[in-house]
Amino acid sequence: MTNQTKIWNVSTTINEETIQEAAALLRDQQVVAFPTETVYGLAADATHEAAVQRIFEAKGRPADNPLIVHVGNREQVKQLVTEIPEVAHRLMDEFWPGPLTLILPSNHTASQNVTAGLDTVAVRMPSHPVALQILQAAGLPLAAPSANRSGRPSPTEADHVKQDLDGRIAGIVDGGPTGVGVESTVLDCTSEIPVILRPGGVTKEDLERILPEVMVDPALADQKEQPKSPGMKYTHYAPESPLWLIEGDDDFFQQQLLHIKEENPRTAVIASNELAEKLDHEVITACGSRENLPEIAVQLYRALRQYKKADIDVILCESFEEKGVGAAIMNRLQKAATQKITQY
Repeated sequence: MTNQTKIWNVSTTINEETIQEAAALLRDQQVVAFPTETVYGLAADATHEAAVQRIFEAKGRPADNPLIVHVGNREQVKQLVTEIPEVAHRLMDEFWPGPLTLILPSNHTASQNVTAGLDTVAVRMPSHPVALQILQAAGLPLAAPSANRSGRPSPTEADHVKQDLDGRIAGIVDGGPTGVGVESTVLDCTSEIPVILRPGGVTKEDLERILPEVMVDPALADQKEQPKSPGMKYTHYAPESPLWLIEGDDDFFQQQLLHIKEENPRTAVIASNELAEKLDHEVITACGSRENLPEIAVQLYRALRQYKKADIDVILCESFEEKGVGAAIMNRLQKAATQKITQY
């Protein structure tokens, strides 16, 4: 475990010296956090077991949860897999670089603690220019889960990474706030019909424009199965205070807020702009319009990190329509929530 974490700021200008310094640390089997277009990733050489182990140690993450391997070009994919199915080529053409992770048959070049012993490997090419330049400069496929302590909300700003991992990793490349705000979609391309294992930045509707059929894995809610994808097991994304998810219309939310405040005077609210305007409540974070779910996705993790246990007893959060990126938003909120209160 490192004692001092170096921080480079490239939020305004990408500095070649910084890119090379970060890449050199990665080639030296160290762990470095950098921005992707989804969230900040915590990267190490995906082919080196001891380097990958440093990710698990820094995060405090269970080792039976597979990691996504990030690549800087398609040649690196060929080094990791036995074959690239035709459907995967079509998806790469359409969505790479971007927030889509493909599950492909592994040739076991990626270390066993990356794949959690499975015969498949999860691969994506991020579109963030900082991530791509570091990947290309390092010349390595990099395992890179979200750069947070396990179970905490994912980091969308370098300061979130610093809060969780300062002193635990070699470096943080600060590229400013990320763009998408929720992690990549994970799609299993090893079955006849591709299966969404985790909803994310590329929506089911996006995929259906390219593919004749896409399935959503029913095991998303099954905690007993060994996960084939990151984010399918254990509590994730949880804020410091208990998060209660409220499902119902705006009047129902208002009633629940009034009732819950009687026993929990230090109650915070995370809501859409539309609901926030209706609520007579002081401690509230408006995350964007419910008509603009991508905006809410961008703000979500920042909102979840905002309220500290010392200040807030409980956080009430609005539920959102599970269309488009709303499926990813609700997937994360359901994993973060300790309780769900429903009108229906």
